[in-house]
Amino acid sequence: MYLWERADWPDLTWSAQTLIGPLAHARQRQGHLLGRMAQLGFELQGAARVQAVAEEAVKSSAIEGETLDLDSVRSSVARRLGVKLAGLSHPVDQKTEGVVEMVLDATLNFAKPLTAERLFGWQAALFPGGFSGIHRIAIGELRDDREGPMQVVSGQVGKERVHFEAPPAKRLNAELKRFLKWFAAPNTDGLLHAGLAHLWFVTLHPFDDGNGRVARAVTDLALARDERQAARFYSLSSQIRVERKAYYLELERAQRGPTDVTPWLSWFVSCFTRAIDSAEHVLKDVLARNELATRAARAVLNERQKMMVAKLLAGLDGKLTAKRWAAMTKASVDSAQRDLKGLVELKLLVQNPGGSKNTSYALGTRSKDVSVRGE
Repeated sequence: MYLWERADWPDLTWSAQTLIGPLAHARQRQGHLLGRMAQLGFELQGAARVQAVAEEAVKSSAIEGETLDLDSVRSSVARRLGVKLAGLSHPVDQKTEGVVEMVLDATLNFAKPLTAERLFGWQAALFPGGFSGIHRIAIGELRDDREGPMQVVSGQVGKERVHFEAPPAKRLNAELKRFLKWFAAPNTDGLLHAGLAHLWFVTLHPFDDGNGRVARAVTDLALARDERQAARFYSLSSQIRVERKAYYLELERAQRGPTDVTPWLSWFVSCFTRAIDSAEHVLKDVLARNELATRAARAVLNERQKMMVAKLLAGLDGKLTAKRWAAMTKASVDSAQRDLKGLVELKLLVQNPGGSKNTSYALGTRSKDVSVRGE
């Protein structure tokens, strides 16, 4: 029996006694992060927001096997938020714009009511061409189940395993109305409300495709309402992506279990706490890069050095060597080596372990987590 088939659905219950400890810890970590962000200047907050929102868009898509280019997403987010970041001028396709539009609408417009039309718009934005892969799907409307019941399936053809079967399409209109009415009037802690909303929506699975991503946008909206602010400095989807196996396992257990969803909420609150802790590393990254950018702006650099430092700050893929520097700046290898040596002396770059002809360099930030990506 699935969760939605139970006689007491959708009256979800939980043990407040079990959750009080994890919830208090989550709130403490959340308050600490928001307090630190409030102390930063406008520019640093903007950079942190761009990174967090971009991570949310990219990782929420990655959970479903969709790959988005992080630099393109960051460009789209920065433009929409009016944040100027060095080196961000990457082309953005319609699909990326749609994902970013949904993620930002969920947080920037958290005070607006969540309606069926808004959900339809989010799902349609994920599939601008009306296709999921090579398959045409219904967009901007509820699924109709004309090809059979909506199921979450894994495994090879002929050996499929059904993890979950959603309510039949004929029930969706009434079910969605009931969900939206409940969502509009929270009667519990905001973080628990977000966890319940996520489980409830993904259990309905109201669309042909995009249900997981829309569910996470609904969760973001609930979290933004709880925090009463549009700025987001952490990415829950990034942490869910890290814990993807556990995420699906906990969802399946909840959707096949009773209406007492304490185990799901316990996992959700703990995952949220880990997302907050991960955001601390992002904050260190932002602060370290800003400190380096400030020092670079004050230093006397030639045009090649200015250009390359900007590219590094924006996120340069792969190892940076003298040979690569020379190719990118159209200079000789000798000139590249002098440029690199000068930046090392200014502590804007550091030499990576190793040496000989394959010597490579990374940003000279104080954070051990910040370097040339992909090395």
